[in-house]
Amino acid sequence: MGQATKVLQLFKTLHRTRQRVFKNDTRALEARIKINEEFKSNKSETSPKKIEELIKMGSDVELLLRTSVIQAIHTDHNTLKLVPRRELLIENVPYCDAPTQKQ
Repeated sequence: MGQATKVLQLFKTLHRTRQRVFKNDTRALEARIKINEEFKSNKSETSPKKIEELIKMGSDVELLLRTSVIQAIHTDHNTLKLVPRRELLIENVPYCDAPTQKQ
């Protein structure tokens, strides 16, 4: 796969991830502007090594967003409600109100 194809694929993946991670959060969804700016600012980069570094950094950011960001909603001035995405809960151990002691 050529570098141009990788860059375009990363651009699309970052935007899809942004839409999933920040669903219903208009302010956070404006991160699209930052994504677009970053890609535009590096548009004229010609060094294959530098392009690979940028692709790696963008891929790392996408992975971090996809696997680590959880939305929180203010329900009142002292309370937040977490809104984890389904894919974040698959690997987690179910919550237990009465944990047992390991012996």
